Amino acid sequence: MTTSTSPQGTGGATTGGPGGGARTTKLAIVGAGAVGSTLAYAALMRGAARTVALLDVNRAKVEAEVLDLQHGIQFMPMARVEGSDDVAVCAGADVVVVTAGAKQKPGQTRLDLAEGTIGLMRTILPGLVEVAPDAVYVMVTNPVDIVTYAALKFSGLPPSQLFGSGTVLDSSRLRFLVAQHCGVAVQNVHAYIAGEHGDTEIPLWSSATIGGVPLLEWQGIAGRGPLTADVRDDIAREVVQSAYRIIEGKGATNYAVGLAGTRIIEAVLDDEHRVLPVSTLLDGAYGLEDVCLSLPTLVDRRGAVERVGVPLADDELAGLRASAESLRAVARRFGL
Repeated sequence: MTTSTSPQGTGGATTGGPGGGARTTKLAIVGAGAVGSTLAYAALMRGAARTVALLDVNRAKVEAEVLDLQHGIQFMPMARVEGSDDVAVCAGADVVVVTAGAKQKPGQTRLDLAEGTIGLMRTILPGLVEVAPDAVYVMVTNPVDIVTYAALKFSGLPPSQLFGSGTVLDSSRLRFLVAQHCGVAVQNVHAYIAGEHGDTEIPLWSSATIGGVPLLEWQGIAGRGPLTADVRDDIAREVVQSAYRIIEGKGATNYAVGLAGTRIIEAVLDDEHRVLPVSTLLDGAYGLEDVCLSLPTLVDRRGAVERVGVPLADDELAGLRASAESLRAVARRFGL
């Protein structure tokens, strides 16, 4: 069964089609849990797509989420909202975001989630690709790097067309903490987390800037101290631990990841050519291959199309390689 509401009037997100004509855009979200439903809400509030479709095996849950969102259409950019437990609801999607998977419990690492979620990807991806073969696929389900690697194998899609949300959220956490320490707006901080979305992730301090000033040369303003090695270590630990603290306190992370996912969706649908640290299959970059992890990457209507060659300090390169080896070990454990 499918529930939907029809769009009224004109407007909403569009993207240039063949010949330059505008066409409506469709976002499909697989999984109507905390992350999927929040991502749908964030995408609707930002006017990211003209149609938002939710897919979930729990018919009652997905219908309730759709109805709740439909009732708020008056207060957001006009869109169509639909949902079903039938994969056909995703037909013709321009972007498919996969959030379905095992729920992370307090004290459980992202990698602990891998086995059940990998099995789920094996089940659902063929049907999704059948109804939306031209969509760009964004994997959000944890452990996102392993899930992305498995999804590429199960789907047969090229790495540019299927990639993971990676460390987009981690980088946002990093920028927030740096901005908070330095007393500047978070928009003035440019810094990335690379590697695994998880415990072995690496802050790229050597290429980070604050208001155009190299972060490692930042002297502090308004009585705020510089970013010493100890301060940077504390910030890096907090980036890793913050998700565990949120899960322990309320059971799931949803708001920030919903916004981060929407940022990726907009980069694709609006053909933004935006640099984002998404998780892609490495093919020799930094001497690494056959593993999915995050590095700054150009994202546009074609997907994750090209990695940006960010210079790495020796310790950052060593950390990236250690992160890659950790992820490879997990992939081998599950026969990937």
